[in-house]
Amino acid sequence: MRALTAFLFCFSLLTSSYPQSADYHKIFGSDWDKALAFERENRSWMKPLLEHNNIPYDLAIAVIFPELVRYSALRDKMEITLLKALYINLGEQYANFSIGQFQIKPSFAETIRKDGPSALGRRSGILFKQPDDFENISDYRKSIVIDLEKAETEFNYVVAFYKICEKKFRIGRMEQTKKLKFLATAYNYGIDKSAEEIELMTKGKYFNTKLFKTQNYSYADVALYWYENYRTESGDVSI
Repeated sequence: MRALTAFLFCFSLLTSSYPQSADYHKIFGSDWDKALAFERENRSWMKPLLEHNNIPYDLAIAVIFPELVRYSALRDKMEITLLKALYINLGEQYANFSIGQFQIKPSFAETIRKDGPSALGRRSGILFKQPDDFENISDYRKSIVIDLEKAETEFNYVVAFYKICEKKFRIGRMEQTKKLKFLATAYNYGIDKSAEEIELMTKGKYFNTKLFKTQNYSYADVALYWYENYRTESGDVSI
């Protein structure tokens, strides 16, 4: 554990010298525009659900916006039918891949289903089925894939993610920018990590929108860029 923490600290130092000066709208081009269009067209149902669960809309959208961009870039370029079959029948060890508009991996969804109920509360209106609700584990995994393929049901995992972070990491005490970057990193990096590990990875450059390795960007910086330039409360969302 100490060795991992030391590595992450050194990694953070190496990447911290790069300031956030990139124009991500220009970098991602039409994929950014498609992500903006999705947010605008689906705000009517996303915002009430977040407000019902006392989650700030712009903060939540900023956290997932890089994944909206990534989905727009990859949706016509990757066939995942085989990967779905592998996950359903064999589990995440054989296939763990991003699914749907919000690009959630099955392993991440499993964690949220396990930890979500205790964080959401009875009034959330969100219920996740557990392995015991199914005759076999393959049917349980299939139910996760079905959830992630539809934006409305996948978004329930986004809500649960935020509530889990509230409970586990006490994000309410954080300054706004730090909170945003922490949540964005946790969404992309994993909530099964410690707060210290997530904090050290906030400047990590490991986000891209290509099938093959290209230049990477800081996921947290992309999220922050949307928040500072397009958040809905300022009325600046591009149309």
